[in-house]
Amino acid sequence: MRQKNTKTKKHKDIVVILPNIRSAYNVGSIFRTSDGAGVKKIYITGYTPTPDKDLKKISKTSLGAEQSVSWEYHSQTWRLIDKLKKQGYQIIALEKTKTSIDYRKFKSKFPVALILGHEVDGISQNLLKKADKIVHLPMAGIKDSLNVASAFAICAYYLQYN
Repeated sequence: MRQKNTKTKKHKDIVVILPNIRSAYNVGSIFRTSDGAGVKKIYITGYTPTPDKDLKKISKTSLGAEQSVSWEYHSQTWRLIDKLKKQGYQIIALEKTKTSIDYRKFKSKFPVALILGHEVDGISQNLLKKADKIVHLPMAGIKDSLNVASAFAICAYYLQYN
């Protein structure tokens, strides 16, 4: 039987914004990774599945992390971003663009709000314009992106433990 780690560690202040993620399984995986990486809160926006409405699917991959990671729903992502900026959050978008930088070269100022993109369409241009920085993962193969939950895991652990 697994025992919960009762050691208290100081984690960097990282929150995640999930605008219009289609898959409840991706959302569940993001909850589980958030728990492991010490993410403070997940902000769910748009039509992204939520634990109160899609618990069966989310819990299949979250394995209960939706209970240990705080989350909140907001219908309008841009308003949430404006609110977080006023609270001092640096807004980081995880997306490959002409001006994005390799995530390994990025040094953040905390607190950080990390925006993830739609599985097919990525992050909208309107949200990218609101970001303080845009970072990407380098890709060596013929595909130009990873699954959103996989990309998040790499970036979240980098932010928290680098």
